Amino acid sequence: MINNDWERFGDEIRRTVQDAVDSRDFSRLNQTVSNTVGQAMDHISRGLKNGGWYRENPKKADWHGQPSGSPVAQPFQSQDRPKSSELYLRGTAAKVGGAFLAATGYVFGAGTLMMLLAVCVGAAAAGWGVALGAGAAALTLFLAIFIWMAATGTGMVCSVGRFKKYVNVLQAREYCDVKELAERTGRSAKQVLRDLRKMIKKGWFRQGHLDEKGTCLMTSDTAYRDYTALMERMHREKAEQEAKAKREKQEYAKLSPEVQKIVKEGDAYVSKIREANDAIPGEEISGKISRMETLVDRIFDRVEQNPESVDDIRRLMEYYLPTTIKLLDAYRELDAQPVQGENILSSKKEIEGTLDTLNMAFEKLLDDLFQDTAWDVSSDISVLHTMLAQEGLTEDGMKKMK
Repeated sequence: MINNDWERFGDEIRRTVQDAVDSRDFSRLNQTVSNTVGQAMDHISRGLKNGGWYRENPKKADWHGQPSGSPVAQPFQSQDRPKSSELYLRGTAAKVGGAFLAATGYVFGAGTLMMLLAVCVGAAAAGWGVALGAGAAALTLFLAIFIWMAATGTGMVCSVGRFKKYVNVLQAREYCDVKELAERTGRSAKQVLRDLRKMIKKGWFRQGHLDEKGTCLMTSDTAYRDYTALMERMHREKAEQEAKAKREKQEYAKLSPEVQKIVKEGDAYVSKIREANDAIPGEEISGKISRMETLVDRIFDRVEQNPESVDDIRRLMEYYLPTTIKLLDAYRELDAQPVQGENILSSKKEIEGTLDTLNMAFEKLLDDLFQDTAWDVSSDISVLHTMLAQEGLTEDGMKKMK
């Protein structure tokens, strides 16, 4: 049917142009060509409503090339996932319309170009007249229209072809990295991103969304809601962390220079312990070092909260922590040896035992740093019990009142 229409439109154009050239009467040329182009566009509109390559056929392969009912296709058609027709434009007749538009442009453009050349040759032989000039101008105008139709139609066909490739790469997934689409289709990420934005705007991806940075395509509203919820949570956590860091910075600024220096040195020791833990393999030794890192970090947090306790960690700063770092460096060096002889194994075992002893000492020190708080709490509780008893609100108080 399409081929017949093309032939009919082409014959009509050729007859009209030939008659105009032979008779040198171009009065009907403009109206005839305009009517023909209008009919061609109407044909394309009907194709956009009825035709297309992308349609589901239960007797054949489904949208991603898998037989219907296969393990891959079936989950995507389940009730808890959107169907392909809900995610992708069904029957993007842009391919049919684009092919028709391109073919019309190429065929009519070629014919118009030939007629324009004939007019120019005739005018060169007989001389330019008003009729020939008007005819040449009209032919030039319609040649430009047909060139536009050919270029636009070709672009539509190519776009649909790329869209089909993107859908095939996605398979049953509702999200995919733009980088993966680029690698799988042989295009640059910038080109793919430009395609996706246009296709989402045109509605080819019915529920299509891109992330904030344009690095991930989400083809369903459900996936996009999950993404936005995650981003909101991340932004909220980031804001909370920034607020916390700001408060800590303000509290740190209130400390005396001496306490600030000790806290800074303590953070440096915590970083060295963490680095040693990263460099030393082994689950058991890693657990010991992690425990040590936590204890030391909490000790200096406590000093920052209660600067009066800075005198209680003098020995920790002057001896225990420097010695701890030396032991960890020694263990790291011993553990890196390719041959683990008896002396190396014995030394490592001794260091591991020493780390246990140090952890016990650090736990005791941390507990002592909270001694004042424990006394205050105990005193508050004692006063509270006394007041409750005086009011007869405890069992002992009620007995005394009787």
